[in-house]
Amino acid sequence: MKRRIIHIDDRVREEKCNGCGACAAACHEGAIGMVDGKAKLLRDDYCDGLGDCLPACPANAISFETREAPAYDAAAVARAKTQTLPCGCPSAQSKKIERRSAPETANEARSELSQWPVQIKLVPVNAPYFQGARLLVAADCTAYACGDFHGRFIRGRVTLVGCPKLDMADYSEKLSEILKANDILSLTLVRMEVPCCGKMESALCAALENSGKNIPFEVYIVSTDGKVFKK
Repeated sequence: MKRRIIHIDDRVREEKCNGCGACAAACHEGAIGMVDGKAKLLRDDYCDGLGDCLPACPANAISFETREAPAYDAAAVARAKTQTLPCGCPSAQSKKIERRSAPETANEARSELSQWPVQIKLVPVNAPYFQGARLLVAADCTAYACGDFHGRFIRGRVTLVGCPKLDMADYSEKLSEILKANDILSLTLVRMEVPCCGKMESALCAALENSGKNIPFEVYIVSTDGKVFKK
């Protein structure tokens, strides 16, 4: 179908966009994101065509056009809006965590977590910390079974966790949206050896295939007694 949709021309994007991110902040639907420091229309079906982003752009790098595009998908937008729950619960408020370098003491190992939230179901698809990130997807139990999980896996990565059995969820759609919308540098999956945890691997493999991207991908399996094996 032909409809009105915002347009960010590649040439104009390179010449005019200053990377301020004002348009992405103004886009309540999450259609615009920052890729390599420049604004980009990430999803046609997230753009409602109202153009809240146009007056927000100080460089006049955004315009309207009428072209063939998928219809605005309000349901998909609603699913992606996990940054703030109706109750305003802090568990879903997205933030980057800055950590100062400090030596570990004998009695205290420091946290390496670099962002919040960590639950796959809560994390916003277009969270800024995804850009240029090394992404870790881990089953909930792995951090308890693996004694040096923070230093070995979380350090230097953006971390997402979940349990397909307890959540009764297929994470492939959400993970696929994250991979499509962001410049992910690498993928690491850490799962338990138990059979039900295989769904985590299946979901991430499907997400990677659906994204159409060639992202380096490695899988680690943790046994119930804490041993770690690279697949």
